[in-house]
Amino acid sequence: MHLLWDDRTRALVEEVRDFVKNDVPADLVRRMDKEEIRFAKDFIRAAGRRGLLGLRFPEAYGGRALPWTAEVAAIEEVGVLGTALGCNYVMPSIVGEGITAFGSEEHKRKYLPAILKAEIFCAEALTEPRGGSDFFGAACKAVRDGDSFVLSGQKRFIVGGEGADLFFVYARTAAEGVPGHKAISAFLVERSDRIKVEYLYNLMGTRGGGTARIRFDEVRVPASNLVGPLNGGGQVFNRMMVPERLTSAAGAVGLGRGALEVAARYSEHRRAFGQKIREFQGVSFRLADSVTRLDAARALLVAAARKADSPADPRRLISEAKKFCTEAAWQTVNDAMQMMGGIAYTDVYPIERLLRDARLALIWTGTSEVMNLLIQHEYYKELLAKGPAGRDVEGDAASAELQAEKVFE
Repeated sequence: MHLLWDDRTRALVEEVRDFVKNDVPADLVRRMDKEEIRFAKDFIRAAGRRGLLGLRFPEAYGGRALPWTAEVAAIEEVGVLGTALGCNYVMPSIVGEGITAFGSEEHKRKYLPAILKAEIFCAEALTEPRGGSDFFGAACKAVRDGDSFVLSGQKRFIVGGEGADLFFVYARTAAEGVPGHKAISAFLVERSDRIKVEYLYNLMGTRGGGTARIRFDEVRVPASNLVGPLNGGGQVFNRMMVPERLTSAAGAVGLGRGALEVAARYSEHRRAFGQKIREFQGVSFRLADSVTRLDAARALLVAAARKADSPADPRRLISEAKKFCTEAAWQTVNDAMQMMGGIAYTDVYPIERLLRDARLALIWTGTSEVMNLLIQHEYYKELLAKGPAGRDVEGDAASAELQAEKVFE
């Protein structure tokens, strides 16, 4: 891991490891999974006190002005705690991206410092009951009325919604018939008595992260809280998918690593048939596959983060990282359970919880199938626009000159 990081990032990783090890009690994780705690405000406040939220944002607003490569390294360390706390940790980064990239100076000064100090809590209200991947089919509406918009509709599966004071909401603002990607706008919406928040999902995993259904009952939103241009929510959404997917990928690597470490230690101590189970090829080869898979995932994650730090379009690499890292985590947790056997299917070890958590990572912020659509689209676009990257090996075929045999229709 250290080969991928500079000295500043290594120091940050040690700082976050100390936070995760010493400031996050095991009882918090357990109580969240039992849903005795629905939203971990104290955890977010503790991260805020240490200055560990929104690491990429300017120091003037409470951030550290660090690059994406440093932030994903920090998120991996938090990822060992599972997806609920991981989501709570990265939400300031996600909402903060929209405010930093598209918000006014007033938005930045009013909201960013408070979010990064955990004085207020935020959530992105994106998914609706009628659609997840079909984002631009949003039915939530905001109608202009004087110097306000009147917001009506519903959102669901909103992580952190239970405790949020501020929602980053997408709503349809254009007339019917306008294509979805040109009809959506983004708003900063403060919690009020006309916003009903319901914690009602019996989730398989990611419990205690505050996942909620949000109902907006003709909520008046000041026109000044429009983020980005009117009907420009498509542009905002595309930018927001950078932190959504990079943070998902980074947290997944941490989750997989945590499960692998538990299984590896177990295999060192557990004995069967007169020897340590790590000495059986069926166990040790699973571990080798998992180590290789996670190292490859982390390398791809860092490459995507570096692309995000550059002026270039990072869409393909970020989609690859989100897909590969989340699938790597899922496979690694399954391998950890197989290595440990039946005891891993109980709550004596955290593997069963991490397995339940990991499954969601393949769905949220864009499913693996949506990532495939983006990856192939961007690859074709690059290849057909620029040609082969280097030598055109098509001409190396023994009978390459037989052009008449290259029939395409």
